Amino acid sequence: MALFSKQNREALIEPLNANNPIMVQVLGICSSLAVTSQLKPAIVMGLAVTVITAFSNVIISLIRKTIPNRIRIIVQLVVVAALVTIVSQILKAFVYDVSVQLSVYVGLIITNCILMGRLEAFAMMNKPWPSFLDGIGNGLGYAMILVIVGAVREFLGRGSLLGFTILPQGLYDCGYMNNGMMTMPAMALILLGCVIWVHRAFFQKEEKK
Repeated sequence: MALFSKQNREALIEPLNANNPIMVQVLGICSSLAVTSQLKPAIVMGLAVTVITAFSNVIISLIRKTIPNRIRIIVQLVVVAALVTIVSQILKAFVYDVSVQLSVYVGLIITNCILMGRLEAFAMMNKPWPSFLDGIGNGLGYAMILVIVGAVREFLGRGSLLGFTILPQGLYDCGYMNNGMMTMPAMALILLGCVIWVHRAFFQKEEKK
């Protein structure tokens, strides 16, 4: 099988749009609401989930034929927990401030619905390379939504992106004020709902055509 056959390309590309884990499958909602008050933690969380999903898919795919069916979920959790621990320690070593912002949500990747769903639905039935691409695709699809919501919330709520002020001081001198509601958890839910609504409305329109 070619490395980038049609099936492999679909495994990588479909989760970015047509089968996005958040917009279509409505998975991973809790963490996507919790870590998107600013863009930087949203990016780091998205990358962490992508790396863990990709490599856990590969590991489970490699050992899938040796895992007894009765304990497959336990084995999957052990693999994911090991990878989450490694990623958590790397974040603490290199981006400690972000790891503090992410708090317990890095540890909760262990129970992320997207990750566990891909292990059970894809990695257990496919070879390592397609499983790796599937993990990358679903991780990036998840990260993409986090980045969109995080960027909008930080820009409108703080007037900055990645901690750098974007809006000129003159705008504030004219009376502009940052929207403090954007920093509140409720706005994450509203923005995410808008993203899902726009996505589904667009694709429903395309399908009707």
